Amino acid sequence: MGEQPISSSCGRLSSMLENAKPYLLMVAMQFGSAGMYIITMSSFNRGLSRYVFIVYRNAIAALILAPFAFFVERKVRPEMTFPVFWRIMLLGFLEVVMDQGFAFLGMVHTSATYTSAVLNALPSITFLMAVILRIERVRIKEVWSKAKVIGTVISFGGCVLMALYKGPVLNIFGSSYGNGHNHSTSTDSSSTRDWIVGTVYLFISCVAFSTFYVLQSMVLKIYPAPMSLSCLLCFFGAAQAVGIAVGIEHHSQAWALGWDSRLFAPLYAGIVTTGIMFYVQGEVMRSRGPVFVTAFNPLRMIIVAILALAILGEKLYLGSVIGSVVVVIGLYAVIWGKSREFHGQDCTTETKTEMEIADAQELKQKLPVIIQMPLTAADTHVKIQTLQIITKPCPPGATSV
Repeated sequence: MGEQPISSSCGRLSSMLENAKPYLLMVAMQFGSAGMYIITMSSFNRGLSRYVFIVYRNAIAALILAPFAFFVERKVRPEMTFPVFWRIMLLGFLEVVMDQGFAFLGMVHTSATYTSAVLNALPSITFLMAVILRIERVRIKEVWSKAKVIGTVISFGGCVLMALYKGPVLNIFGSSYGNGHNHSTSTDSSSTRDWIVGTVYLFISCVAFSTFYVLQSMVLKIYPAPMSLSCLLCFFGAAQAVGIAVGIEHHSQAWALGWDSRLFAPLYAGIVTTGIMFYVQGEVMRSRGPVFVTAFNPLRMIIVAILALAILGEKLYLGSVIGSVVVVIGLYAVIWGKSREFHGQDCTTETKTEMEIADAQELKQKLPVIIQMPLTAADTHVKIQTLQIITKPCPPGATSV
């Protein structure tokens, strides 16, 4: 008697954890991503080439993911075909070469905090890319569709505001760390920084990453092995990045790693933010879609801002704060519209199904049933060899039974 309530409670707890799983995974992913910003910026300050960093990061990720992908997904991994191969090559180019390359270039021209703030425009750009590729629908008469369109415009306006207006420095925690920071990456050294150019680089990174998100969700439908997909795109992306890095960094000194952040940064980025996060976002994307994955970026921005102030000594500008708030408002307008669209589609589908069932039952009652029973001459009684039911509309003047 007492086992049933316990079993019921365990079932409810298991159901709650299953429903909360995508949210917990995305929150954990933002903490991991925030750490990457701080460690990467520190390694750049110590002289690590961003081109070499991209190669090491993705090569390490491919090596880490390879054994897990081989054994865990060996029964579900589909056969590699040429259409899948060239799509994976394209994903590797978009994420590794374009997104990471321009993101780090923009970070060098701006700061880690500013970069994480600008990348909050990802959901809006993702929505725009999905519309272009006809994955998302725009119905301007619907409230949810208006919210997504307006949110996209607001997010873009926030990015423009951050690029054009810096404003005064905000002294957080009552102390200033910026005086001892490397002048080449300090946010308060306008002579070595072009914020508009840096924002353009970050915007290109956003476009590449948004396109990657949308295409990844499409590739997962024909290649439903997220861990193997992550491993392959890291490998092919690193292979493409090698050509660029070798062409730019000729001397061997640029490829040397030391026992400091120059070694730890590629390891951390390769294992946590490239290997694990690619797999996690692929899993969540299959159930919740690409817009849901990018909805948690504001949390990363807050974590990066706190860590950058405390560890890197970056300055926080009023323009960045105001622009970040505007971008987040636009972000959640897009997310709200996506949520309303999702629930609206569910209700429409359920209503349509109920109406179809009701119509079928009504049609069944109104149509007469004719039973044909072939008889056998061998027996004195009637044997039913086959029973065939034919439905046909009532003839004119007939009475339905």
